[in-house]
Amino acid sequence: MNDREALVSELVGDRADTWDLTGLIPAEPLRKLGEAGLLCGELPEQYGGLGLSSLDNGRFTAHVGSLCSSLRSVMTSQGMAAWTIQRLGSAQQRADHLPRLTSGTLAAVGFSEPGAGSDLSAISTEIRPDGDDVVVDGRKVWVTAAHYAHLLVIFGRYGDGAAAVLVPADAPGVTVERVADPMGCRAAGHAGIRLDSVRLPRGHVLGGAGAALTMLVTAALSYGRMSVAWGCVGILRACLAAASRHAKSREQFGRPLAQHQLIGGHLADLLVAEQTATRVCEHASHRWDEGSPDMVTAAVLAKHVGATQAAAAAATAVQVLASAGASDGHVVARAYRDAKLMEIIEGSNELCRLMLAQHALSVSG
Repeated sequence: MNDREALVSELVGDRADTWDLTGLIPAEPLRKLGEAGLLCGELPEQYGGLGLSSLDNGRFTAHVGSLCSSLRSVMTSQGMAAWTIQRLGSAQQRADHLPRLTSGTLAAVGFSEPGAGSDLSAISTEIRPDGDDVVVDGRKVWVTAAHYAHLLVIFGRYGDGAAAVLVPADAPGVTVERVADPMGCRAAGHAGIRLDSVRLPRGHVLGGAGAALTMLVTAALSYGRMSVAWGCVGILRACLAAASRHAKSREQFGRPLAQHQLIGGHLADLLVAEQTATRVCEHASHRWDEGSPDMVTAAVLAKHVGATQAAAAAATAVQVLASAGASDGHVVARAYRDAKLMEIIEGSNELCRLMLAQHALSVSG
């Protein structure tokens, strides 16, 4: 275990179940991880980040995901915000805002709306120029980490194209309403955001304003998909570890569960799922670090494989532990709920399959 993993293990300890039950991560671990640059580890060192490769950051993300998917979700949100500013922001915007994300400021990214989920082309939030300012009106839903965030990265319509704008969470006209009792990742700070005539200096609009919406959101979503995929590897590892421990210690019919072939088959399935997701994520991170043209598709594949494997594996782990894992807050009970959300966020299973099918057709010749 490296220093990064040791720090997050110490901060989480045995508290993940409590965070899940209360729906809140305390401010102190978020502050410490943020100030250590661990919430957006790929950010270059010039901005106070660690400059990690996608592969190294992915492995760290998997470790966080094995401990607490809610914390990993906050980490994904912070990384998406940093990546969006890094990719779309001007040199001045990067210098002004990126160091904040490694010094305790928390961020959230708003895509989805009441009428725009998988179909982000239906986004109706408006970013309207008005002299030296812009005025933002709209509504966002299910924004991860918005409950904790100091800075909101909001995507919306801008003239005939689209833009991303940096909105302080305490700006006049901003209302953040926490999602009550989410099914999974209960402590991830999911919230809805209302933006009522929020006036901001035009310099808060990131570069690329007026470009096609698809082009702007792809960069942020690709980062998010990579992070979710590696987080699912963590869920798989937590399920494999919990199921294996239980199968070795629990006895039925005069022998440990692990010695019953059907249970052994479940454990084998869990191992195959964890290894499959890990290798697909490693492949995607290698493509990301190489700047390969197929990095976007590799991220979709990793996210889809990771999420589907994690959801199936969590159900298997619950089956192995039975009543021992059925209590609210237990690691496999959390995994069962959290993994299901992974099949929806950052591109549902169905949307991922459509994108992968389009890729298959494009390369089939």
